[in-house]
Amino acid sequence: MATARAATAKYHDVNEALADGFVPASPCVQIPNVGAMGIHYVNFSRMDLNLDVSEPEILLYMPDETDELRLVAIEYWIPFVASNPTPSLFGRSFNGPMPGHGPGEPVHYDLHVWAWRNNPNGMFAQFNPKLSCP
Repeated sequence: MATARAATAKYHDVNEALADGFVPASPCVQIPNVGAMGIHYVNFSRMDLNLDVSEPEILLYMPDETDELRLVAIEYWIPFVASNPTPSLFGRSFNGPMPGHGPGEPVHYDLHVWAWRNNPNGMFAQFNPKLSCP
């Protein structure tokens, strides 16, 4: 986990994320009475079969009370390949395989890591019940 945090600390400044190829790819995602994930910033060049704890594919941001974006979590994403085992990091198996969440997104696995905001449902839960989208 220390490696993941060290590698993503600079992304507290969303401009650093943009400079490194991350782009906003979703509105603020939430489910009423469940919690929120936030706004997904995706680095599409990292969306391949390689897993590197220091290079997450997705960063999750939440707007604060002044609409400034705050880094709350990181997400690892890998496409589903039937011949490959379920991926894992940090001793946790990824969620999936699951259908794509938007047009053109393939079947995949993902793992949310609440590295930058406490989640009472656990560090690897998909939604954070403490958060809500504005």
